[in-house]
Amino acid sequence: MKITLKDGKILEYSEAKHLYEIAGDISEGLMRAALAAEVDGKVLGMGEVIESDACVTFLTFDDQKGKDVFRHTASHILAQAVKRLYPEAKLAIGPAIENGFYYDIDCEVSFTPEVLDKISAEMKKIVKENLPIRKIIKSKDEAIKYFEEKGEIYKVELLNDLPEDAEISFYEQGEFTDLCAGPHLSSTGKVKAFTLTGTAGAYWRGDEKNKMLQRIYGTAFTNKTDMEEFLAAQEEARKRDHNKLGRELDIFTTVDVIGQGLPVMLPKGTKILQTLQRWVEDHEEANGWLRTKTPLMAKSDLYKISGHWDHYLDGMFVMGDPESDKEVFALRPMTCPFQYQAYLSKMRSYRDLPLRYAETSTLFRNESSGEMHGLIRVRQFTISEGHLMCRPDQLEEEFRNCLEMTNYMMKTLGLYEDVSYRFSQWDPDNREKYIGTDEQWAEAQNTMKTILDDLGLEYKIGIGEAAFYGPKLDIQIKNVFGKEDTLVTIQVDQMLAEKFGMEYTDSDGSKKNPYIIHRTSMGCYERTLALLIEKYAGAFPTWLAPVQAKILPITDAQKEYAREYAKVLRANGVMVEVDDRNEKIGYKIREAQLEKVPYMLIVGEKEIESGAVAVRSRKEGDLGQVSKEDFITNITKEIREKTR
Repeated sequence: MKITLKDGKILEYSEAKHLYEIAGDISEGLMRAALAAEVDGKVLGMGEVIESDACVTFLTFDDQKGKDVFRHTASHILAQAVKRLYPEAKLAIGPAIENGFYYDIDCEVSFTPEVLDKISAEMKKIVKENLPIRKIIKSKDEAIKYFEEKGEIYKVELLNDLPEDAEISFYEQGEFTDLCAGPHLSSTGKVKAFTLTGTAGAYWRGDEKNKMLQRIYGTAFTNKTDMEEFLAAQEEARKRDHNKLGRELDIFTTVDVIGQGLPVMLPKGTKILQTLQRWVEDHEEANGWLRTKTPLMAKSDLYKISGHWDHYLDGMFVMGDPESDKEVFALRPMTCPFQYQAYLSKMRSYRDLPLRYAETSTLFRNESSGEMHGLIRVRQFTISEGHLMCRPDQLEEEFRNCLEMTNYMMKTLGLYEDVSYRFSQWDPDNREKYIGTDEQWAEAQNTMKTILDDLGLEYKIGIGEAAFYGPKLDIQIKNVFGKEDTLVTIQVDQMLAEKFGMEYTDSDGSKKNPYIIHRTSMGCYERTLALLIEKYAGAFPTWLAPVQAKILPITDAQKEYAREYAKVLRANGVMVEVDDRNEKIGYKIREAQLEKVPYMLIVGEKEIESGAVAVRSRKEGDLGQVSKEDFITNITKEIREKTR
């Protein structure tokens, strides 16, 4: 038997071996550190036996898959502790997640902080007991009977969804046995450091029609020091959370009677979005993009042509009954079918291409309530959307130009170093999700791969992440808690032009369908704002700040001077406020600091006498007296150059 390791080294054995034995043959240190192993692409526990040739990669806590095995075991320890304390509790699911684990539980007892402390103490006992973890295989019928006898209704429901001939794996630790595909650590004692981080409500299977369960979150590490460092970073993330800061800084609010995922932008948030929108639109127009303004809704007929009606209906807000009403309308989830009508408004020649349409588009998507998160994921949002029709020979250059424009915007905003790239492809095993033929998808993906490789772009591949009509380049970014979302998309589409009858007359007189590039230049304004709040902890660069300077008169005698200077600043494009309250100057300064205003201009008798202001910078502290003219010159230069 030949075992091929990650570095290409081959170990030969004359008999079957446990994975921990193979690790021990490599080194004693690896045998201690290995949590699991990836064998021919499948992650297995260290107690599994290898009986034939295989490629083996051992996984430690440094590997995400190793972390997942470690934390999945911690979730089972959590479930065991809950069942010891509250035997009537019903267990649902308990997976590892990127930075920890959770378990969904149906229990009459509310998991308050005091109850979590009790559960945590019981978990420590289970770890100290160092219970061996053993894998057991049962048939589907045996598994269902086992959980029916225990009254575990959620496990039974999961089992009923499996094929009749499925072999079901259980994992046993002491008196506790759970349904699980695994793998797990060899014993509970290996989970040296863990903590329960909070609770939340979670609908069973994510369906609002099902019962609301209690979800307990936690995380686990191989040592206490690493866990404490992680928790400190999480605490810093909570301080930067746009949901918290955005409200504290009067940027946005949410209201129950308006609805989830429908934020209200307050004046400061609206000013930031206005600044972003004007900058994006000006830059797009300077790069040859023509602006359109299209309806926010359309008849179902339009979405049936594009394929959205068949492939995206669950994500749309529909007005009317499709079964009985003659005309059914829907709010638009994207702008492409509308902008195509602008292309179709007249005949097109190859000389007209490329044709670039841009629009600041308000869109509506019926996201599930469990997906809502502040400004990151909402039901109504605005994007810097565009669609570019071009000839095949223009495709690569135009794609490059779209990417360069996005990269310029990410760099200007300070987000460029935080993004990664994903080449989102279709999943041929989920054929119903997509339009087009296998040949069309192969051509579209090969074309896009050539473009990305020619650009020298480093990217990951996301199978099943393509739109239903074409592959795309997704520019990904993480929020402060490490949750990844798509910020910008650039997509090659070879299918919708034909569906809509979009043609151009080529140089030889033949009719051809243009290639279409769907793209956003900066992405969703609301999501970008959320990321900027978190990136800068609310202390925006001066050009983006909703209040760029605040004038603070020391006494009533300086109020008129402050107000007159504010008029001059506004005339020069500076967003300024005057704090003329009857408060001490120290209090006014502290208030301005809490509001994260870039510049405080303190005005007293000396400043009036010299025609100046005393400047206090958020970044540099006290800058002393500066003439009114020089301050205007300095701040307008900073705004114009978009200095960070």
